[in-house]
Amino acid sequence: MSTLTIEGLHASVAGREILSGVDLEVAAGEVHAVMGPNGSGKSTLAHVIAGRSGYEELSGSVRLDGCELLGMPAWKRAEAGLFLAMQYPTEVPGVSLLDMLTESVRTPEGAAVQEQMLGEADRIGLEAQFLQRPVNVDLSGGERKRNEALQLGVLKPAFAVMDELDSGLDVDALRIVAGRIEEATEHDGLGVLAITHYSRIFAHLRPDAVHVFAGGRIQESGGAELADELEADGYERWTAALTPASGDTSTSSGSQAFTDPFGDPFADQLV
Repeated sequence: MSTLTIEGLHASVAGREILSGVDLEVAAGEVHAVMGPNGSGKSTLAHVIAGRSGYEELSGSVRLDGCELLGMPAWKRAEAGLFLAMQYPTEVPGVSLLDMLTESVRTPEGAAVQEQMLGEADRIGLEAQFLQRPVNVDLSGGERKRNEALQLGVLKPAFAVMDELDSGLDVDALRIVAGRIEEATEHDGLGVLAITHYSRIFAHLRPDAVHVFAGGRIQESGGAELADELEADGYERWTAALTPASGDTSTSSGSQAFTDPFGDPFADQLV
């Protein structure tokens, strides 16, 4: 059985350690949800796993079926079977979605890829015209998320890291997109690491495990009921011990509060 294994992962950005010992294992076909407050390092975790530049991998291991991903460029990690659905999908002017996916799947039969894309577009309610347009250019937030789901359906990776999949999706779009990913876990054995703030996505993408992420590491793990507790009570039980004393604006290491330049621009500062 395929596995994505994270052990003792420490990482920093701009000289500040954000991930402070992450341990997690996701098996094929499983959905693991990572929930935590703004600024806890959730998006940093996604970016480090995927190999985004700007982050320093300090120590630990990220393995996909025993293959060490740390140190690999992002494209090599994708080739190994990893997919990142970004919170803010990037525009790629001048490159159509069809051209990008035809090149990505490395097949000379572009028509076959186009047929797959048309099928996926129909399943998730994305207009076929978007397949010929530059990737994510002039698309709404919801259209970009559908675009990501289409890419996942065509590429068929072994594991997908979904960073705030529900951001920008209305109720109907969330049902369709999350349902498509749920189907991939059941039929293709896709393993999913779903980073989210809200449990509404779990009505359509059922988690096998929920992890509370705070202070750069997993603080507690449980079943779907843990997500309900978080919705009802928030994160104070896990963050209270991490919060500096009143009047102290520095962290335990003496450094000032820091904002991840690659993270959510609307998130709270990392402290």
